[in-house]
Amino acid sequence: MQGGVAVGETAPGAALYLDDAAVGAAGPDGWFIIGFDRDAPSTQVLRVVAEGGETARPVTLQPGDFDIQRINGLPANQVSPTDPDLLARIRAEAERKQAGFASQAARTDFRGGFIPPLASYRLSGRFGGQRILNGVPARPHYGVDMAAPRGTPILAPAGALVSFAETGLHYEGGLVMLDHGQGLVTAYLHMSRLDVTAGQSVVQGQVIGAVGAEGRATGPHLCWRMKWRDRNLNPMSLVGFSAA
Repeated sequence: MQGGVAVGETAPGAALYLDDAAVGAAGPDGWFIIGFDRDAPSTQVLRVVAEGGETARPVTLQPGDFDIQRINGLPANQVSPTDPDLLARIRAEAERKQAGFASQAARTDFRGGFIPPLASYRLSGRFGGQRILNGVPARPHYGVDMAAPRGTPILAPAGALVSFAETGLHYEGGLVMLDHGQGLVTAYLHMSRLDVTAGQSVVQGQVIGAVGAEGRATGPHLCWRMKWRDRNLNPMSLVGFSAA
């Protein structure tokens, strides 16, 4: 469905195309992952090209079920900042975050599926909801909000390479990004503590930090996000999944 993923196996190294746009290649073991944005069209065509030929398969997506989330009481500089120095800081942080999301590690950790990053939590915000911040319509919420006490350990949902790890960001506070292979990157926002550094590898279930309320947050929670090559995905779509 919209915001979901497809995992497949084909010839090792085969080129992948989605609606004729090149979207990478299968790994050395032949496994690949394709992500479908929150606003992806209902029908697309996946094409695989290998040395022995090519094949195309139509993909039909179910519409996403998105709600409306209203959040009030946020400081003005967290909704519509105007200070030139703050705006410059936000732009610089955005460039560093973009580099983290652009990571494309040569690994296929996604094959084993995800576990939730928190052992216990209350779902306080679903993926894809339209956000109304202080009464002003904003971009959709591209994460899953998981409310839990400050200091609750955050677990790596699958093996990965840490592609970003910083504290003190204006919107996210403490932020970690994990590259699970082929450009599938998950992000962990508002962290009170980071236990990993950029460039290290982690295994499924490893503690990467702790829940906090830093950045744009009204209480302690984890905002869990997932992207694949600039497409915004629902990270819950891989929880419980396991490739054949």
